[in-house]
Amino acid sequence: MTTPARNRHHSPATEEDLDSLPEHVLGQIIRGELIVHPRPGAPHTEAASTLGALLVPPFQHGSRGPGGWVILDEPGIRFGGDLLVPDLAGWRRERFASPEKGPYVVTPDWVCELLSPSSVRDDRVRKLPIYARHGVGHAWILDPDLRTFEVLRLHRGAWLIVGLHESADRVRAEPFEAIELDLTLLWGEAPAGQRPPAADTISEPAAEYNPGG
Repeated sequence: MTTPARNRHHSPATEEDLDSLPEHVLGQIIRGELIVHPRPGAPHTEAASTLGALLVPPFQHGSRGPGGWVILDEPGIRFGGDLLVPDLAGWRRERFASPEKGPYVVTPDWVCELLSPSSVRDDRVRKLPIYARHGVGHAWILDPDLRTFEVLRLHRGAWLIVGLHESADRVRAEPFEAIELDLTLLWGEAPAGQRPPAADTISEPAAEYNPGG
């Protein structure tokens, strides 16, 4: 479960608090609290690594794709007083700036969160509103246990669900719709050539999603 390392009666958490954490946990600062989660398990780690491997060649290196992006794994990003660590984040190359030290400060254009039992509440209820407030244009939410994939787009300050997918679907998901993603690769299932075509996925019309309740 989420472990708040400080409560609201203490001074706000700092980057020094994050630096002092042991390597087997992941820390973030949300609303002044140091929030600590255990490192995710194998399904989460494998799905995140596979997704990054699928996106980086076409979108960061321009290999059989449009290029024009910088995609990073678990970057620490400052959003005002919050310091969040999405599982993956991407910036359009013309907006990207690498800090000399400390966290990234330019708001990414896309984030991806992979849910785990210890993080699902923070990822959905606490982090998504922060991403929206700071203008992250696109968010993906993957659940490796349920094998679901949600595509969100920011519209007038609120998240719209523009794609709901599962299990063996083949997906073209914005902002990376230039390539098709075979979701079975994320779950470690049989490759596409060894299974029947996937059923249709849900896409339009977009539904408004307010993660803050």
